[in-house]
Amino acid sequence: MDAGTPTTGAPGPHHDGSALYVPEGTPALGDTVPVRVRVPRGRSGPAVRDVWLRTVRDGEPRLSPARLDRSDEHEDWYVAEVLVHNPETSYRFFLDTPGADGSSGYRWLNGRGTWDRDVPDAADFRLTVHDPAPAWMSDGVVYQVFPDRFARSAAADGRALPDWAVPAAWGDEPHGSGPDVGTQYYGGDLTGIEEHLDHLVALGVSTLYTTPVFPGRSNHRYDASTFDRVDPLLGGDAAYASLIRAAHARGLRVMGDLTTNHTGAGHEWFTRAVGRPDAPERDFYYWTEGQPGYVGWLEHASLPKLSYGSAELAARMIDGPDSVVGRYLRAPYGLDGWRIDVANMTGRHGAEDRTLEVARTLRATMAAIDPDAALVAEHFHDASGDLAGDGWHANMNYSAFTRPVWTWLSPADSPVPYLGLPVRTPRRGGRSVVETMRDFDAVVPWRVTASQWNMLGSHDTPRLRSIVGSRELVEVAATLLLTYPGTPVVFAGDEVGLTGINGEHARATMPWDEPDRRDAATFEVYRSLIGVRRASAALLSGGLRWVHVDDDVLVYLRETADERVLVAVARAPWSGVRLHPAVVGAAREAERLHGDLDLDTPDGAWRLAADGPAVGVWRLR
Repeated sequence: MDAGTPTTGAPGPHHDGSALYVPEGTPALGDTVPVRVRVPRGRSGPAVRDVWLRTVRDGEPRLSPARLDRSDEHEDWYVAEVLVHNPETSYRFFLDTPGADGSSGYRWLNGRGTWDRDVPDAADFRLTVHDPAPAWMSDGVVYQVFPDRFARSAAADGRALPDWAVPAAWGDEPHGSGPDVGTQYYGGDLTGIEEHLDHLVALGVSTLYTTPVFPGRSNHRYDASTFDRVDPLLGGDAAYASLIRAAHARGLRVMGDLTTNHTGAGHEWFTRAVGRPDAPERDFYYWTEGQPGYVGWLEHASLPKLSYGSAELAARMIDGPDSVVGRYLRAPYGLDGWRIDVANMTGRHGAEDRTLEVARTLRATMAAIDPDAALVAEHFHDASGDLAGDGWHANMNYSAFTRPVWTWLSPADSPVPYLGLPVRTPRRGGRSVVETMRDFDAVVPWRVTASQWNMLGSHDTPRLRSIVGSRELVEVAATLLLTYPGTPVVFAGDEVGLTGINGEHARATMPWDEPDRRDAATFEVYRSLIGVRRASAALLSGGLRWVHVDDDVLVYLRETADERVLVAVARAPWSGVRLHPAVVGAAREAERLHGDLDLDTPDGAWRLAADGPAVGVWRLR
């Protein structure tokens, strides 16, 4: 790297919802909350002449002055008071920025950045009176298991196969298309998962999340035939209780998966509803003229949709300790929370929209049993309308994390389909990726962003290794996953390099006794990064400031009052960059936490090397 290496710009005005800027804790209506904002100083004085706070109270904008709190050679810190007058109180900052000739000028600072024009309120910062997700979510790492493909115990050998099952040998490649993608049966079970919990402990994850365990007529079990018992093919109720006890004994939490939106056509409620017009279960579903005579999820007749206009359905499914949701949080099971399948569609049909009512009821039921239980929604697109903070704690963050990361790390000629769109995964530059992340992160409260389930893939998507194509780019992706705000989620098998070009093909079996299918180096990357994350307060709960963004590199800071962590991820060789002194601040050295990208100071300037693909994570001190 030579003397011509460019230098990053000085960090711009910044605010987020982390503890550096907003006090920890949940405010109540009527509370006044001090919020802080940092703005850069010019060479001869403040670059911003004055700062004001804009809030919206009862629908009306109001401006109040912020006061200068402290300064250093690079930045001024201002503080302002937000009156929490509404359950969700929005605010942004008005920056008085005169022109070079002294002419009038201003900028707005909101969750998407700074603007020299007026902008809508959608991306304003938010305070809410609703309790955040339990701290254990963002403090740890989730490990997703698809039970049929994770591990098969000896007990599975004696079980009779159901008539729907198409048996497969453990090492067979899953079918990615065709009539048996949902019925190819490998025989993984709950005892098999319990027998391999030490793998999770060795990896360093803290939460086990399994896809559904209720009986159905498919390998995925999203077509439940009952919620009253665990599928005997998986070992039944006793095996589920045993797995949860064993996980808890190792310090792991366990989350279940529930289809509140629909049942299978073979579900006992639906068969009663069809067989008896006077059955109470008749009101549990939507009925139509013509074939098949009822509403199915995405028009699938095998998945009749539930109607929460029925108080009886709510009582059985989501409301109270004896509901399905409540029962599995209690002994003998003791689940620590639920992931809700197609939560975005639950309670919605035509003119009827009960989704938030369902979410709030779920949350109240769970909190009454276990105030520390977690509630996570599945939602593949813009979930901002459902994430005010009083229902779902968080969302599976495909929009703000999975999709932009894929587009950054995908090759230009990717063969992998792009998440529900009729194209292959496109390749985009770093600026597009960061703008997408900021767009989606900015429209939900920070405390939701800080708990979102960030993923590089799941049982519904292609595998990361197939998307990016190399071990080196897997490390780039995993570094993003484990250093970005939110809750990292690892799909079982990604940590050993499994492949798959669509959701069904990606549901490969774990290669416990097949070393040729295991990538030990990739496992070590995940293990190392998980350890780094769990040992860093800044990575667990710090704010996020973007330092440098270019087509092939992303550089950002995670910060608390006591720790600053610098992260750099490069997808390809790039130009390298010097860090502006304001980025480094008072730090005198950088402790390498992970990666081999060079950060050196040969002439007193902090410089990032031009290598790539490469990553670097450092603690500045």
